[in-house]
Amino acid sequence: MTRTLLACFAHPDDESFGAGGVLAKYAAEGTTVHLICTTHGEEGEISDPAIATRENLGLVRQAELEAAAKILGVTELGWLGYRDSGMAGTVANDNPRAYVQAKNEDVVPRLVASMRRLKPNVIVTFDPGGAYGHPDHIAVSKHTVSAVKAAGNPTLYPDAGPPWTPDRLFFTAIRKSTFETMRDRLKALGLDTSAFDRPDMPITGQSDEEIDVVFDVSSVLETKRRAVNAHRTQFGPDNPLAKFPKEVVDEFMRTEYFTLGWGKPLGDNPAGDLFAGL
Repeated sequence: MTRTLLACFAHPDDESFGAGGVLAKYAAEGTTVHLICTTHGEEGEISDPAIATRENLGLVRQAELEAAAKILGVTELGWLGYRDSGMAGTVANDNPRAYVQAKNEDVVPRLVASMRRLKPNVIVTFDPGGAYGHPDHIAVSKHTVSAVKAAGNPTLYPDAGPPWTPDRLFFTAIRKSTFETMRDRLKALGLDTSAFDRPDMPITGQSDEEIDVVFDVSSVLETKRRAVNAHRTQFGPDNPLAKFPKEVVDEFMRTEYFTLGWGKPLGDNPAGDLFAGL
């Protein structure tokens, strides 16, 4: 079977930090990996004014994602072209081009067309809460779920191509116990952990019982690190992760977690394979 994985995320860098190991490992094993990004991340950070301005940040981040996708082994990178909506409650939410302003009837058919053309067996996106409540993360999760359920229905969007039903949809997850352990270790080292408790980024995470797949990405950890670092505007020297001990960051980054959002049950899956039993 030719295995195909499609990742749907909202901003450049979402793919590398949350699922970069999965994308890289499957690509290295011969799986066809595709990526769709809904915005260009115009409201993101600027780590160094020498590499981007507020006016050109979207273009710079587009180039960063193109570089990261190449590092990860992504076969095809697609863009939906909406504008970054920014964090909840910010002025950027009201921009008419903001992704949160996009109507379901505009976004879902485009995703359905991509799914029918690419024929992914497995799809990965954010959980319905958007990891920490980012409006664009929530939107891409909602639209991806809707598109997955519609892609196999021949009566919906007939102009989007022949129907195709993906086998599984997974949500990226943050295991609560791992998150809390990392924060405690950093506190024990006397390091500032305020980045873990930002009120505008309330990360609650998932319990161990909610996690369906524990994916070891140790074999591609350096690839994942290179992809993350390709997003220079977001992960510069002042980023909190850059100030933490490398061994602690590596411990956090070498495992990725997922919950099954839709599709065929996983059954016994000790190897943590998203394609198990397909």
